[in-house]
Amino acid sequence: MKKRLFFIIVSGMLILATIKLSAQVAINNDGSSSDNSAMLDVKSTTKGLLPPRMTAALRNAIASPAAGLIIWCLDCGSGELQVYNGTAWTNVTGTTPAPPLVIGNSYQGGVLAHIWGPGEPGYVAGEFHGLIIAPSDQISSPWGCVNSVIGGTSYSLGTGQANTTLIVNGCGEAGIAAHICDDLGLNGYSDWFLPSSSEASITLIPGTPGLIAEFYWTSSEEDQYFARVYCPNCGGLSPLWKHYPYHVRCVRDF
Repeated sequence: MKKRLFFIIVSGMLILATIKLSAQVAINNDGSSSDNSAMLDVKSTTKGLLPPRMTAALRNAIASPAAGLIIWCLDCGSGELQVYNGTAWTNVTGTTPAPPLVIGNSYQGGVLAHIWGPGEPGYVAGEFHGLIIAPSDQISSPWGCVNSVIGGTSYSLGTGQANTTLIVNGCGEAGIAAHICDDLGLNGYSDWFLPSSSEASITLIPGTPGLIAEFYWTSSEEDQYFARVYCPNCGGLSPLWKHYPYHVRCVRDF
């Protein structure tokens, strides 16, 4: 046991000595040495180098950032690499960085409609997530499957995608609201869904581009005859007949 402990101690000292004597570090899988001009030389043909990723608010909370500090700003424009120049944050070209995204900005195939906050289902501390609404209405359609109950749909935030899947799997009628969103391919994205009633109430708000209708379908079912619609101008949710052709506005998570 004493010999083994002595070996471990000596080995540790040798490793520390090696680290102190080696002023350069190479990270690769081919055993090559670092370039003489580099303190750190990372080599790969299949992977990249990830800087810390954070929102602009978290970036601004960094105490006394050092000149040359690099981060990826999650909510600046469509995401941006930024550097602190000793006085202010800039983009990598040295000019003013993109401002943080706000509700109403164009983003990832549609319009940024809601940013998840603490306590909401899509919130992850230090990350940027929310709901995007399609930039314009889809075709008006019925909710579908009158006289039958899909069952299992929810009114809650974060359930629109699951609701839509339930409806699509449980109602074979073509051209209904849930199918329109489930089949939608728009601006490079195909993961659209019909919002739950709670999601509709935070995304279909006055001032949202292209809101032209009084009532919009949600994916929240009431019973065999009714499903919930949302009224943007009156801010209310009502159960209405499933066979009525109300407007449809799809959303997606990011």
